[in-house]
Amino acid sequence: KTNTLGSGTASLCICCPIELLSDGEKLLVIPLDGSHWFSMHSVVHQLRQRGHEIVAVVPEVSVQIQPSEHYTMETYSVPYTKEYLEAEFKRLGHQIFTPQPFLEKFTKTFARIGNIMTLLFSSCKQLLSNKELITYLKESAFDAVLMDPMFLCGQIVAEYLSLPSVYFSRGIPCGLEFQATQCPNSASYIPKFFTSYTDHMTFPQRMWNVLVSSSEFLSCSLLYSSHEELIREFLQQDVTVPELLSHASIWLLRYDFVFEYPRPVMPNMVLIGGINCGQEKPLSQEFESIVNASGEHGFVVFSLGSMVSEIPMKKAKQIAEAFGTIPQTVLWRYTGETPPNLANNTKLIKWLPQNDLLAHPKARAFITHGGSHGIYEGICNGVPMVLMPLFGDQMDNAKRIESRGAGVTLNVLEMTSKDLSDALNAVINDKSYKENIMRLSALHLDRPIHPLDLAVYWVEFVMRHKGAQHLRPAAHDLNWIQYHSLDVIAFLMAVVLVATFISLKCCLFCCRKCFCKKGRVSKSSKSKAE
Repeated sequence: KTNTLGSGTASLCICCPIELLSDGEKLLVIPLDGSHWFSMHSVVHQLRQRGHEIVAVVPEVSVQIQPSEHYTMETYSVPYTKEYLEAEFKRLGHQIFTPQPFLEKFTKTFARIGNIMTLLFSSCKQLLSNKELITYLKESAFDAVLMDPMFLCGQIVAEYLSLPSVYFSRGIPCGLEFQATQCPNSASYIPKFFTSYTDHMTFPQRMWNVLVSSSEFLSCSLLYSSHEELIREFLQQDVTVPELLSHASIWLLRYDFVFEYPRPVMPNMVLIGGINCGQEKPLSQEFESIVNASGEHGFVVFSLGSMVSEIPMKKAKQIAEAFGTIPQTVLWRYTGETPPNLANNTKLIKWLPQNDLLAHPKARAFITHGGSHGIYEGICNGVPMVLMPLFGDQMDNAKRIESRGAGVTLNVLEMTSKDLSDALNAVINDKSYKENIMRLSALHLDRPIHPLDLAVYWVEFVMRHKGAQHLRPAAHDLNWIQYHSLDVIAFLMAVVLVATFISLKCCLFCCRKCFCKKGRVSKSSKSKAE
């Protein structure tokens, strides 16, 4: 049944057995729509199975978040429609495939991120202004909040309700998660977002990496400046975004050093990379027949993610031509107009059971846009990849796979049909790619506990203990001068300078006394002789 909380706010109540909830805690979930929701949903589902009561606060207009028996859904009105979001995704797909000069591409990328942040800001403002919903949340006596830190509203609500928070994240574009946790983040060997560097950089690369690192603070300030005004207005506190995010009890980061480059992490950072790699399910009869018909050559899976399912016809024809040159069957997730040159070995499908197909022994290659969900599924199932990164962190993700010899990266704007055909033949026929991805898969799967179970454990830990204050480093209580020990260095330098000055003065005094005395003795001897 559906209840109404204020204008534009609805509640979907799910009937649950009382005994299921009797021993469970109460969790508030404030997610981010889109692909970010996919793996968070699996955590929410598992927590519900373990008897916890879960309330999800989501915008009334959503692309991926749907009502479910796993949670009660509270909605709030937003100043946009579903048609607008879908049109934006479609426009994004076409923009990505349009060649642009570097400067124009850079400005449009930054503008795109700015538009996303504006959308999140307006959504947050609507949530916080819904007094009836906020009152309901305050009276519900939750034990913790699970959220995506990209949507800052989650932490604002957690702060207002005085609740411990658990972050579920892949990362924040301007590296805010490392600033907020006081985590060492050296630019000398940790490549920054959007640089597409490895952890072994040349001098020019390190120099550019340092410049990018230096500009991250400015980028964060520009992206979150409007949020800081909202924070001050709602919480009545003068607090910055990094300070607000530093209050998180646990950061559940979708990292695994099989894929990521090794780097320092803090005690309250829990690595759950590969959480979306669930147990494969049997294929439906439709897909089973396609897979079996592929014969000894097997099949290739092609998907550009949840946001891009159709592309300009010119590029679609190039891709279709390349697929016609390989003997494998190609399963292509595509909703656009069918290319006229589509080969018989290529099947256009609106939706793919991606993980289940990649887990099939006949899967020969995976063509992906380089999103972290798809890459982890490729690693889990040991399928070599052809990467066609489109935007965001996908260029960096592609570089990580390529640097480990588990895939080939193509520039989606500049590639030709021959380039794609050659890349597919390389990853399918060159055994080194398969060997490298199988090595990564073996390392990734050799773990004491599944990432999903680990994530569930830490959410429950925070609910049981009302936070994880013992994991919070004292670095948060230091100012910038104290953190870098500049005051200590200045004091020690002053001591050294004073000691040096005193020593020098003593030496000069001794020398003066010694030489002056010698001079006087010489003069007296000379006068006696006369």
